[in-house]
Amino acid sequence: MSLAGAAEVAELRRRLDEAEETLRAIREGEVDALVVRGGEAEQVFHLVGGSESYRAFMESMDLGAAALDEDRRLLYANAALAALLGESAEGLAQGGLQDALGPRAWAALEPLLALAAEGRQSAQVVLPTRGGQRHLVVTVAELPLAFSTGSALTFTDVTERIEAEAAAESERIGGAIMASANEAVVVCDRDGVVTHANAAVLELLPASPIGQRFEAAFRLTFAAGAGPMQADDLVVIALAGGQLRSVEASLALPKGARDLLVSAAPLRQAGGVAAGCIVTLLDLTERKALEKRQALLMRELDHRMKNMLTLVQSISTRTLSTARDLRDFGDRFTQRLAALAATQNLLAEKAWQEVTLEELVAAELAPYVAPRSARIRLEGLGVQVSRDAAVSLGLVFHELVTNAVKYGALSNGTGRVMVDGKPLPEGGLEVCWKETGGPAVRPPEKRGFGQTVIARGLGQAGAGSAEVEFAQGGVICCMRLAADSLV
Repeated sequence: MSLAGAAEVAELRRRLDEAEETLRAIREGEVDALVVRGGEAEQVFHLVGGSESYRAFMESMDLGAAALDEDRRLLYANAALAALLGESAEGLAQGGLQDALGPRAWAALEPLLALAAEGRQSAQVVLPTRGGQRHLVVTVAELPLAFSTGSALTFTDVTERIEAEAAAESERIGGAIMASANEAVVVCDRDGVVTHANAAVLELLPASPIGQRFEAAFRLTFAAGAGPMQADDLVVIALAGGQLRSVEASLALPKGARDLLVSAAPLRQAGGVAAGCIVTLLDLTERKALEKRQALLMRELDHRMKNMLTLVQSISTRTLSTARDLRDFGDRFTQRLAALAATQNLLAEKAWQEVTLEELVAAELAPYVAPRSARIRLEGLGVQVSRDAAVSLGLVFHELVTNAVKYGALSNGTGRVMVDGKPLPEGGLEVCWKETGGPAVRPPEKRGFGQTVIARGLGQAGAGSAEVEFAQGGVICCMRLAADSLV
């Protein structure tokens, strides 16, 4: 509690004590005159006994006051209490305090009345009114009467303080919610001027918008589906009591436009009056970019699937045309599909980005010999190639490796394979596969699928060209990769 609040409570308690003591003294005849401070002057009341004396004093009190007999019947209530309860003095006297307070408030008072003999009792009660509700602090004390004991009650209206505390708490909670929100949150007054903005707004804009009109701080362009809407229309619609939800807009910024999802709603005070509006702006820029990328990937996947099916069909047809029998076809076709799968796996591991020539060669050599074996030398192959070129090169290297394992340098224990890459003067790269130390090589009697893949595969993919030489010392294959197949 603040110092001001504590001081207010202390003053209320002092006044309550004074009122209760005065009521008691009047009833017991201990005083014959009272000095009452009211307005700008002090008034002196002479008490000559009788009921009019203490009634005159009670009417001078700022607090609502009442006296009850031992049966809880109303003996007297001052005008301040009647006004506080929205009753006339006559109506309050006739209906009684219980009817004026209502069952809920009276139920809160009954325990206080029962315990008054043990000392002063206090509680806060809520009194329903036409415009809302009123908060009262009721204090009850024992009141000695001529032949019995009644109760003295005072009523202090603390509605303004309670509402102020509630408003402060509401603002604190609202501020905490704004601070924790992921989206940008802006509060504007009735003139459309920004009064509050959370941290997300300060991250979105180059400078704080507080003190600026909303449309000046946020240069928004709305999507075609929103019609001819401007930024200030958000504020106008919200202040009129309307709501806008999830309207797409673009925010112009020095560092580039941002895609936003904008919503607006009125900010209402007690009574439902719009005191301003609240606008939220959800940044969709990254999500929009991701959606575009996903759409592109879906189109590319569709394109790749069609190409892959065409390639598998071609491999099947060519393998069948050169196979000796069905078993031979099955073995060769399975191996070539495995080579194709190895390249696809390599691309998948790279998130379908580019791969290097060395990675392609190593993937095809892996089932037969370690790429870092003394029998293998790879040089100048750190160059990345495009995805389409990688598929064709993967098949070419598969045919070269398979031929070397069956008939060439990798078919014995002494042969070696060297693959090196050298830049071409006109751009692109020359990659040469050279085998040494293997069995003597004889040119094949007929052109098989492997030779067709090597000779035509790169050209058909637009990746370059290849030539194969069946030299006696070992197979030599030189490929010229086009510059646009390299990355």
